[in-house]
Amino acid sequence: MSQVMATMAGNVWKILVNAGEQVDEGQDVVILESMKMEIPIAAEEAGKVKEIKVQEGDFVNEGDVIIELEQEET
Repeated sequence: MSQVMATMAGNVWKILVNAGEQVDEGQDVVILESMKMEIPIAAEEAGKVKEIKVQEGDFVNEGDVIIELEQEET
């Protein structure tokens, strides 16, 4: 399992994926809003969205887990 974490503090502006959805490495999964800027957060690894830990409008700190991904068994 891997985790997508916030790269900076801000508000969750938009969640771009749903639980159970397959995501690719480098795919944007969440957009944070901080200092009137939109900051896309991308998955560092491919996998299936296991759990979304935040809701739109939530405040997150740098390093907070936003999404948990399950890797495909090979």
